[in-house]
Amino acid sequence: MITHIQGKLTEKNPTHVVIDCNGVGYQLNISLHTFSQIPEGENLKLFTHLQIKEDSHTLYGFSSLSEREIFRLLISVSGIGASIARTMLSSLTPKQIREGIASGDVHLIQSVKGIGVKTAQRVILDLKDKILKIYDIDEVSVSKGNTNKDEALSALEVLGFGKKQAERVVDKIMIAQPDANVETIIKEALKNL
Repeated sequence: MITHIQGKLTEKNPTHVVIDCNGVGYQLNISLHTFSQIPEGENLKLFTHLQIKEDSHTLYGFSSLSEREIFRLLISVSGIGASIARTMLSSLTPKQIREGIASGDVHLIQSVKGIGVKTAQRVILDLKDKILKIYDIDEVSVSKGNTNKDEALSALEVLGFGKKQAERVVDKIMIAQPDANVETIIKEALKNL
């Protein structure tokens, strides 16, 4: 198993990089999250996951061990392949995915292109206990994080905004500012509604 590759960065694209390691160029498929973490410069180390199929050997590269761990957890779910897992890591940060699964946030997981309600529910059902155990997350602290979102949504509904429209806007705010308090969420939502 190839656990990481370190060498000279010879090609950098939003979907893949090529790392020259002692004269051999390795192409690694990456997420947008990893792409944004790659520093400018020649020397690069990425943690890897090697996927072997009948017709191909594909390397996936990750900027951190936690991102690779989330990727491996995601592909262990029936119906989630490497490309969907990579899309999830491109749309959301590993921390957002981890917290979304731990808190049972179906809407967050479903916001990723290519994931429907049933697949999002399956991801949460299959991985919630593993995420809580691996990352030692207390369910109480996770549900507390979602309270700000719930309070902001109910306040926006009282102000006369539609639930679905308000939820879309609040979800975008929560992705951009995961630690935002209720007032900040409401102020930002009012600017976008």
